[in-house]
Formats: sequence, structure tokens, C-alpha cells
Amino acid sequence: MEQLNEIASIIALTMGSAWAAGVNLYAAILVLGILGTTGNIHLPPDLQILMDPLVLGAAGIMYAVEFFADKVPGVDNGWDALHTFIRIPAGALLAAGAVGDINPALALAAAILGGGVAAGTHVAKAGTRVLINMSPEPFSNIGTSLAEDVVVVTGLWIAFQYPLLFIALLVAFLLFLVWVLPKLWRAIKTVFSRIARFFKGEKQPDDPLELMANNKKIEN
Repeated sequence: MEQLNEIASIIALTMGSAWAAGVNLYAAILVLGILGTTGNIHLPPDLQILMDPLVLGAAGIMYAVEFFADKVPGVDNGWDALHTFIRIPAGALLAAGAVGDINPALALAAAILGGGVAAGTHVAKAGTRVLINMSPEPFSNIGTSLAEDVVVVTGLWIAFQYPLLFIALLVAFLLFLVWVLPKLWRAIKTVFSRIARFFKGEKQPDDPLELMANNKKIEN
């Protein structure tokens, strides 16, 4: 039983770090580094660099920048686009570091899986933001951004305290991604298609609900 708990803890830390990196990399680094520094968790040797004051300082500065950039409509989309090249590799590195130097093959497998998890969460976050920005008010951006920060902290806390629960939640989340990402992609394509038609001066297609209403009037 003790060995099972140890394996679950390693998996939770590995995939939890990658998952959190895909949502908010700098918050994930701060949580891991601060908890390691205060002795609340024991980080593997390859992740103990996160406790270095320079790393924590840099992550704190970047988190402050992201805190404001992530809440401005349009700016958040550009920020997410830029971080496609940062969050995913960082998630892979954190996952590989979480398993340590036990086995190079295991570290590589963790990096591949971690990169995949980070990519999934990043795409879901960025795609959702594109749809949210179709609303003219900024409050949904602010609320979503704050919720994401809370989710990162809460998710990592669950990963450390209840690894088996976190693994179950992560599996459910990944299954949800498999279901929702195709729908999210179709919705984003529709949004960009409408934007392209607007700038080309083309007539926008009628709203499906309006077409149904007009058809009913004709029938009557």
C-alpha cells in the first residue's frame, strides 16, 4: 500500500505540474517553489531549482505581468499565442524533473506525456479565451482569469494532499478534453470566418434562430 501511495504521489506531481503549466506556468512555478522552500512538500532533486530565490523572483515578476495581461480582451489572446512556445515545453520539463534521474527512459516518457497534458490544457484555455472575447464586456475575462489562478493552486494542493483523487480528476479532465476540443475548434473556426467576412465586406450569414423564425412565419 505504501508503495502504491508513493507511485501515485509521483504521478500526481508529474502530471499535476504539467497540467498547471498549461494553464498558468508562472503560478505553477511559484506554488511549487514556495511550498518546497517552506518545507510543505519535498521536491525531487531536479525540481529543487524552483526554490532558488532568483527563479522565484523571475516567476513572480512574470506572474504579475500575466495577471494583468490575462485580463485584457485581445491582449490575453496574444499572450496565449506567445506562450504556446513556452507553456508546453515547460510542462514537459517539469514533468521530466518530477520523476528525477531514476531512469532516462522514464524521464523521457514523463516529458512526452507532460508535454501532451500541458498542450491540452493550454489549447483549452486559449481557445476558450477566443470565444469569451466575442463578448464586448471585460468582466468575463477578469472572472475567468481569476478562476484559472484559483484552479491552478487548488489543483496542485489536491495533487500533493490527495494524489489518487487528483489522478482520477485528471483522467476525467482528459476525457472531457477529448470531447470538447473538436467542438471548441469548430466554434473558433466559425468566429474567425465571421471576422474574415466582416473585413472583406461580405454579408454575414443569417443567424440559424432567425432563419427558423422566418420559416415559421412563411408557413403560417
